Amino acid sequence: MKYNLIVILGPTASGKTSLAARLAGNIGAEIISADSRQVYRGMDIGTGKDLAEYVVEGVSIPYHLINIVDPDDEFNVFEYQRRFLNCFKEISSRGIMPMLVGGTGLYIESVLKGYRMPFVPENSKLRKEVETADMETLAKRLLERNPEVHNTTDLKDRGRLIRAIEIAEHIYAHGLDESVSMPHIIPLVIGIRWERSILRRRITERLRERLKNGMVEEVIRLHESGIGWGKLDYFGLEYRYVGLYLQGKINDTDMFQTLATRIHQFAKRQETWFRRMERKGIEIQWFHGADYEEVQTFIKRHIERPLK
Repeated sequence: MKYNLIVILGPTASGKTSLAARLAGNIGAEIISADSRQVYRGMDIGTGKDLAEYVVEGVSIPYHLINIVDPDDEFNVFEYQRRFLNCFKEISSRGIMPMLVGGTGLYIESVLKGYRMPFVPENSKLRKEVETADMETLAKRLLERNPEVHNTTDLKDRGRLIRAIEIAEHIYAHGLDESVSMPHIIPLVIGIRWERSILRRRITERLRERLKNGMVEEVIRLHESGIGWGKLDYFGLEYRYVGLYLQGKINDTDMFQTLATRIHQFAKRQETWFRRMERKGIEIQWFHGADYEEVQTFIKRHIERPLK
C-alpha cells in the first residue's frame, strides 16, 4: 500500500510534536498541524505552540495551519478541513510527504473519514428568530437536528451555537454537498500513549513550565487587546482558569491545582476520542512513549522514501 499521508496523534503532553518534527526532518516531510487552538495568533504559551520544536539540528521544519487567524475570527472544523485539503494538495504536488500532527480528534477525523463539510451562508431569518432565545433552548434546537453533535464546545458559546444550528438546519433541508472534491487519502496513522501516571506527571510539569514562562502575562496581553473574559473562557482550560485568577475569583494555588486536574481529564477525553476513531475503522498503530527509534523503524517499513 502506498501511503500518501503520515498522521502522528496523541493526547496533550505526549511529545508528539517534537517526535514528528524529528521524523519530518529525516524524511523531508512537511507538517500540517491538527490543533484547534494553535491556529490563533498571539495564543502561544497557553496552547503549547513551541515553534522551537520545529527546528531540528539547526534545520527549520516547514509547518502549516499555525498562526493563521486572529483570536476574534471564527474558526471551525469546516474551515479547518478546507485549509487542510489545500495544504495536502499543494504539498503532495511537490512530491513531498504531508505529515498531519496534533491532538484535536475532530479535526483529524474530519480529514481521515472525509466528512462532507458544505459551505453554509448566514441565515438572517434564523438569527432574527433566535435573537432572544436562551442557551438551553438553542442547545435543544441544535440537538433536534444533530443529536450526534461532534463539537460540544458549540453548546457553550452563543455565537458558535447559533452557527451550528444554521449548519445543522441547512444540511437537514438540503442534504450534504456530494460535489465536494475529496482527494483519496491513504493514511499511516501512528498514536503516542503513555501510562496514565507518567502522562499525569508530564502534564503537571509542563503546566509549571508554562506558568514560569509567562502564561499569565500572555492572558493579560490578550485581554488588554480587547478579548473579553467570556471569549478567553471559550478558548480552553488554560485561558479559562488563568482568566478566573486574574479576575480574583480563585487564588494562584487553586488555579494551578484545578487546571492540572482539568488538563488530566482533557487528556483522558482525547484518548477516548481516539478509541472511538478506531471503532469507526481508522487503524492506529500505537507506541508507548515518544520513542523515536521505534517509530522511525515502523515508518521505514511502510513508506517508500528512505529515512536518513
